[in-house]
Amino acid sequence: MTAPLHPARTARPRGLYLITPDETDTARLLERVTAVLPQAHWLQYRNKAAPAALRETQAAALRALTRDHGVALIVNDEIGLAARVGADGVHLGEDDGGPEQARAELGPEAIIGVSCYDDADRARAAVLAGADYVAFGAFFPSSTKPGARHASPALLQEAAALGVPRVAIGGITVDNARSLVDAGADLVAVISGVFDASDPAAAARAYRAAFEGPV
Repeated sequence: MTAPLHPARTARPRGLYLITPDETDTARLLERVTAVLPQAHWLQYRNKAAPAALRETQAAALRALTRDHGVALIVNDEIGLAARVGADGVHLGEDDGGPEQARAELGPEAIIGVSCYDDADRARAAVLAGADYVAFGAFFPSSTKPGARHASPALLQEAAALGVPRVAIGGITVDNARSLVDAGADLVAVISGVFDASDPAAAARAYRAAFEGPV
């Protein structure tokens, strides 16, 4: 049932999965991301409020930046945008198409992730369809998605049998991140916990530190 591993990441991914904040100024977005990118394992571009032309401009600029830093770029929701900018992969919600479609458009080396919310059956189906990782959450109240479904840390343990990396998302802070790592999260996905911090670089380092030591 295990999905194929991306050749560029022979080791299992582990660490901080940064998600970009909504930012209309592309230069400012790049400045904010650059300050924290060294602490990230993956970066996801997400800006649902931006017009299509701006999303393409920003995604292309981030593709160049992440390539320079050796960080994988994942595009949220949009398979076509991921293909056009040469992103490393795409992250799919429940209304964004399936892993089969993404694989057909992005190729065998793409990293394909699927939001599974609080649903273990959805995760199993995603892996059978070719997903490279599954994401669960929200685990804690989230300012980004205040009405999000709630997931239990036990779901991370249950999903270990799927054999793919597990991403935790939703209200994750520096103080509670380690509890999810201990429950089995391979990556923690964060937006405001880093980008809204008074010192984003220090916050990113603190999230990364949650993965240090034995699990």
